[in-house]
Amino acid sequence: MSHLSERPENPVVGVPLPHESAALHVTGTALYTDDLVWRTKDVLHAYPVQVMKAHGRITALRTERALALPGVVRVLTGADVPGVNDAGMKHDEPLFPDEVMFYGHAVAWVLGETLEAARLGAAAVEVELEELPSLVTLQDAMAAGSYHGAQPLMETGDIDAGFADSAHVFTGEFQFAGQEHFYLETHAALAQIDENGQVFIQSSTQHPSETQEIVSHVLGVPAHEVTVQCLRMGGGFGGKEMQPHGFAAVAALGAKLTGRPVRFRLNRTQDLTMSGKRHGFHARWKIGFDADGRIQALDATLVADGGWSLDLSEPVLARALCHIDNTYWIPNARVAGRIAKTHTVSNTAFRGFGGPQGMLVIEDILGRCAPRLGLDPVELRERNFYRPAQGQTTPYGQPVTQAERIATVWQQVKDNAGLADRKREIAAFNAAHPHTKRALALTGIKFGISFNLTAFNQGGALVLIYKDGSVLINHGGTEMGQGLHTKMMQVAATTLGIPLHKVRLAPTRTDKVPNTSATAASSGADLNGGAIKNACEQLRERLLRVAASRLGGNASDVRIVGGVARLLGSDQELAWDDLVRTAYFQRVQLSAAGFYRTEGLHWDAKTFRGSPFKYFAHGAAATEVEVDGFTGAYRIRRVDIVHDVGDSLSPLIDIGQVEGGFVQGAGWLTLEDLRWDASDGPHRGRLLTQAASTYKLPSFSEMPEEFNVTLLENATEEGAVYGSKAVGEPPLMLAFSVREALRQAAAAFGPSGASVELASPATPEAVYWAIQAARQADASQGGQAGTGSAADGHAGNGHAGNGQVRLGQSVDGHAGNGHAGNGHAGNGQAAVGRDRTDAEALRGA
Repeated sequence: MSHLSERPENPVVGVPLPHESAALHVTGTALYTDDLVWRTKDVLHAYPVQVMKAHGRITALRTERALALPGVVRVLTGADVPGVNDAGMKHDEPLFPDEVMFYGHAVAWVLGETLEAARLGAAAVEVELEELPSLVTLQDAMAAGSYHGAQPLMETGDIDAGFADSAHVFTGEFQFAGQEHFYLETHAALAQIDENGQVFIQSSTQHPSETQEIVSHVLGVPAHEVTVQCLRMGGGFGGKEMQPHGFAAVAALGAKLTGRPVRFRLNRTQDLTMSGKRHGFHARWKIGFDADGRIQALDATLVADGGWSLDLSEPVLARALCHIDNTYWIPNARVAGRIAKTHTVSNTAFRGFGGPQGMLVIEDILGRCAPRLGLDPVELRERNFYRPAQGQTTPYGQPVTQAERIATVWQQVKDNAGLADRKREIAAFNAAHPHTKRALALTGIKFGISFNLTAFNQGGALVLIYKDGSVLINHGGTEMGQGLHTKMMQVAATTLGIPLHKVRLAPTRTDKVPNTSATAASSGADLNGGAIKNACEQLRERLLRVAASRLGGNASDVRIVGGVARLLGSDQELAWDDLVRTAYFQRVQLSAAGFYRTEGLHWDAKTFRGSPFKYFAHGAAATEVEVDGFTGAYRIRRVDIVHDVGDSLSPLIDIGQVEGGFVQGAGWLTLEDLRWDASDGPHRGRLLTQAASTYKLPSFSEMPEEFNVTLLENATEEGAVYGSKAVGEPPLMLAFSVREALRQAAAAFGPSGASVELASPATPEAVYWAIQAARQADASQGGQAGTGSAADGHAGNGHAGNGQVRLGQSVDGHAGNGHAGNGHAGNGQAAVGRDRTDAEALRGA
């Protein structure tokens, strides 16, 4: 076992502990960025001047009326920027734009003595606009050829030979929605200027170093004049990886110009309408299987909805392509990617970072194809797993080194869930209940851990030991509720050999640990844990030499366990506090900077080849649902999960992450339905779901009635800190089992072997239309039943033929451009259209 993975005697890691701030969270005493305002004197409040058009060129901006209002101190515009007027890393996001690119785009900011004064000032700013044509939906952009950014192409094997060898070839399209982060704490920043003109920013950011970088180039000052601190975040989920930078820059610019602290905080509606989401995708695919149902070839094109600027769309798309294989070996593949440019908010990182989108495509394909191949979906998935000891590589060329874990977690879930017995019970239930159906689906995951950009795979730490024996650790990771700080304290205590209460963790600051990577890509514990372990090992080696001189032995024979240094083969010992005090008087350095870099990574973005991931995290989930045939409403009866976190650093934290990730994934796939006004009316481009009243989030009522989570045992990850694996993102994809169970339940209302297409998110409404399509498949003697859901009134191409049944459904109540699927009844064809919500329309063409 490697030195990095090996655990010492009586480690603090592996012990189930509560979150380090749990008591503060539940008592309301935990401080967040905006709480600091009330502890700060003479704060000004920033408020955005938003333009409520999807696209247009600013022809005039007049601030006089705003400045005349009581309490308005200043209006910030592009003319005030001393450095670079840009909030992004791609230099395509003007902080003060002269072209409005989405509905609600902020073009100026008002500073007021109170938030209300700033709000009234923003309302008084006059903006004249030359309105321009806009592309609101992904379909609009694709039809117009509106794309930006990279065009990756991933190829392996011989795609033409693969299809030639296929006994079954299927084609299809799939469009699925994005997701709102809906963190509890909205974007916030507080900027202050010291007597030397240096900037100190408290920011709710997952990437303090990049916030520092953006602020420095907006202000036109070197990075050492800007310090960014993140106390903690009330959730992030990727939404605070790139998007806080511009907001922090607004606060910093205001503070620099006025000399007063400036507070920035979006209200919930502003946050929803101004910040990016998970990327929605469109996929077009062709897949070939041999006679036994094994994948021979895949040809696919994935188009991500990037929004108005690039943000992180390029790496998100790259990760989607890298995960389209999921747990399945695809010997011949060609997968192309594009990024659509639309006039909506700039979509950004979201838990899984493109991985869920790529994996969802292959899981949807298998769910649709299994009935058409005459195979149980569980069996089809098993037949296509990566196999150990067969030298199989991913489509981008990385060896799959732990393929046996795919089958291991899968089998454990089957055993834990009692899959065979319960499927028989479900079949009996369905036979006895014509209007209610149940289904049980099983899906697995293989998720790569590390940043695709190799340079980001580094971490730093600063560990200080004080004369009294107490320890303070600083690291580059940020805490957003995921428990990273808890794990880091456990790593430090374990490495030094001291009790946990001796260790305290300081807030993340750029003047303590420089040039850090974002807390993202599930790499927070790997990178920062490795750096903390490195720093603590430096300190321990120094202290072992001090202890050896006191105990009369060799440093190699001294062990520090439980806060006591002991000499092997002797009853002599030295308490930690005495050891530290002795070291101080011997003038031994009691601070150390630690560093860690992930080894063994290489990636060529141009050829789309390499080994970008340190390892893969594995998991499997079985979900049972019950669906009402009259309404499409459903409930999750039971979930069984086995998830691979290596040797857990903190089991209680990890189980919480698995549970939370699963529920958030289920929300994306079944409930959370982003809707935009795609009409040609005055509010074109407006986000329609801009509050919790219209954007449905998972709540207690959506929780599984029985929820069983098991961490894979004896799963040491060689070459990772104390044998652990990342846990932040992978569990989200376990929720594929919910969607696949809903698909199977809808199909149960139709004839045996019907293939059901299911919209995503699979809302109760979408499930209802899938049920109707399955029933129509019964009337048309089998075939394929499908639903499409879109906000622009076009769904599923709206047509059906050759025994296929397709149903189009959209928010405005029209299907397939207002026609009943453009359907032609006759010659074994059937079509269903939804032109109204009444029962008459359901009978279709």
